[in-house]
Parts: sequence; structure tokens; C-alpha cells
Amino acid sequence: MLLNVPSILSPALLKVLSEMGHGDRLCIGDGNFPGASMAKAKNAVFLRADGHGVPALLDAILSVIPLDAYVEHPVLLMETMDCDKDLEIPIWDEYKSIIASHDARGAEAVGHVERFAFYEEAKNCYCILQSGESAIYANVILQKGVIK
Repeated sequence: MLLNVPSILSPALLKVLSEMGHGDRLCIGDGNFPGASMAKAKNAVFLRADGHGVPALLDAILSVIPLDAYVEHPVLLMETMDCDKDLEIPIWDEYKSIIASHDARGAEAVGHVERFAFYEEAKNCYCILQSGESAIYANVILQKGVIK
């Protein structure tokens, strides 16, 4: 066990977060996200966090790594499809609040990417973390910053 490390961060996830360098990306997929197949595309590390929601994982991860200060949007969310354009996605507001507690840019650090472009971005991530999140459009990509 470690002091001051959120217990939701498994040893395998801590190892990955430690291995990641500046500019490397981590995709946290919701329960519907095709994480295993996305990870296979370019040999990304694939981890599972069954039983855990994305907000708790996001908060814990951002407590141990910074977001990239050298890009406009170090956080990417998947845009809704046209058939879902009228859906409210309240989890995004949770994300923005969590991000604001860890990064001075708050919601300004968040960008949106079309669904299939998001999948392509995910294939280029260092790691894909499959969560047990049941909310839809709850996928998020984080770009690691410099630890000073």
C-alpha cells in the first residue's frame, strides 16, 4: 500500500501512468467502449477497471499526473452522433468540474472529437483503460503533461 495514492488506482494502472511520458495519452472508455479491439490496433496497453465509473477514475488519475499545458485541449470527449444530438450528457459536466479541480484551465482544457475520429485517436493512445461506466458518451482521452 502507498500513502496519498487513491486506492482506485491499481498497481498496473500506476505502472502505466508512471511509464507514460509528456504527450502520451490515456483513453478511459465507458462500459460500451470497444477498448480491447482499439488497444489491439496498435498494441496499446489494455487495462480494466470493472466496477469503477469514469468520474472516480478521472479524479484519481488527475491527482497523480498533470494535463499537458502545451496543447489547447489535453482532454478529448467523443461528440454525440446526429441521432443522439438532443441527448443531454450530464457526465460531461462532472468531468469539467473534476478537471477544474486539477487544472486551472477548467472546461477550456476540454475538446470534442467526432465519434469515429475519437476511435482513431484512441488507437494511438499509450493505454486504454476500460471502465465499468454505464453513462453513454462517457469516453475521455487525457494527454499527460510535464511533471515539474
